[in-house]
Amino acid sequence: MVSAANPVAPAPVALVSARARRVATPLGDGGQIVWHVWGEGNAAAAPLVLLHGGSGSWTHWLRNIDALVAAGREVWAVDLPGFGDSDGVPGGQDADTMPAPLHQSLQQLLGQRPFDLVGFSFGGMTAGMLAAAHPQGVRQLVVVGAPAMWMSGEKSVRLLGWRHLDSETAREQAHRHNLQALMLHDPARIDADTVALHVQNVLRDRLPRRRLSQTDVLAQALGRVVCPVQAIYGRHDALYRGRHAALEQAFVAASPYFEGLHWVDGAGHWVQYEQPERFNAQLLSCLAAGSR
Repeated sequence: MVSAANPVAPAPVALVSARARRVATPLGDGGQIVWHVWGEGNAAAAPLVLLHGGSGSWTHWLRNIDALVAAGREVWAVDLPGFGDSDGVPGGQDADTMPAPLHQSLQQLLGQRPFDLVGFSFGGMTAGMLAAAHPQGVRQLVVVGAPAMWMSGEKSVRLLGWRHLDSETAREQAHRHNLQALMLHDPARIDADTVALHVQNVLRDRLPRRRLSQTDVLAQALGRVVCPVQAIYGRHDALYRGRHAALEQAFVAASPYFEGLHWVDGAGHWVQYEQPERFNAQLLSCLAAGSR
């Protein structure tokens, strides 16, 4: 059982992390943005930049990194400001404060090298705003399970609070409930390592009052994006139950460069974790199509 006060990183995280290069760039007054990097750069393939979801870290991509590196990509996975090992943007509380520091960080790390940008959920909103505000260098954009394609008066998924709970067992039950309610379609896939990974991430979330996911901020940003745009979602994503057609229509209406919405069977919101083989194949297909 995982202690909420002292979370233990699961073995799969330690194994993938051990193969990474850890680099950081300055943020604000003495802070930093932390990146993990796998693979080696080559002229045949642009760097692949991954932005994780809310209450997450680079570990949201844990089951995808090896396959992407094996396909010849140099993978750059960030801990977004306010999450994981990165410090927060001074005064920042949501995705709209992240494009400027991320752009500065990427310029320091990649210079003028063009890159492919992939964002999951909260990171999809951030990626859309980054590509809209700083189009230079972004070859193509893939959003994964992203919210904020239309205005929403209330959250579609109700999650349980857990910070107030005294019992370790009660906290773990709340985490398992939240994983099943929002993140994963098949409850059998919520094993001890998944819970441990999730706990490690939510304990390091310093942006608890995010609200932009209930707006149309991503749709607005996509109207200003000038590179190819594609989207990947789990077939059972809790954010879009019964609204698949509406989501596709929203993408078509938002982006003049939209090239397709792709559904991954057997997966919920955290599609790249629940069905990594199917997701990896779909993402590589999207990237190959968008680079032509």
